[in-house]
Amino acid sequence: MKKLLFILIISLYGSSYSHAQTAKYDEALASEVGADEYGMKKYVIAFLYRGDRVQDYTEEQRTEIQAGHMANINRLAKEGKMVMAGPFFGNEELRGLFFFAVESLEEAEELTASDPAIKAGVLKMDLKEWYGSAALMMMGDLHSKVAKVEI
Repeated sequence: MKKLLFILIISLYGSSYSHAQTAKYDEALASEVGADEYGMKKYVIAFLYRGDRVQDYTEEQRTEIQAGHMANINRLAKEGKMVMAGPFFGNEELRGLFFFAVESLEEAEELTASDPAIKAGVLKMDLKEWYGSAALMMMGDLHSKVAKVEI
């Protein structure tokens, strides 16, 4: 079993190493996505938590707030400010994440303040700066190619 696992790991490494050797730096693409010399860039992640006012709203009102929340996410994605967003499974306090392509916590705070769920107190947020692959900027285009139904 150990030998099989070792062979699997070596073959996966060899496959990824081979791909890395054939991949070529694309200066135009790096510039388009805002990559630094390492292919990285700064983002701000919003950790979205259950707010204190969820119980203040009827189910119909919460449905309306959620629709506004989704519309806001789509608007920010079309503007190129929202790179990724999504909920967590389960019913814990941590509800989801927003990845913003912005330079400051203040700019991300302004963007999250535009969200109806934040305004209503149904969600609250905690912002953190993050350094990750600039290729994430291509996520919106890729997502639209794999989604049959628009959210």
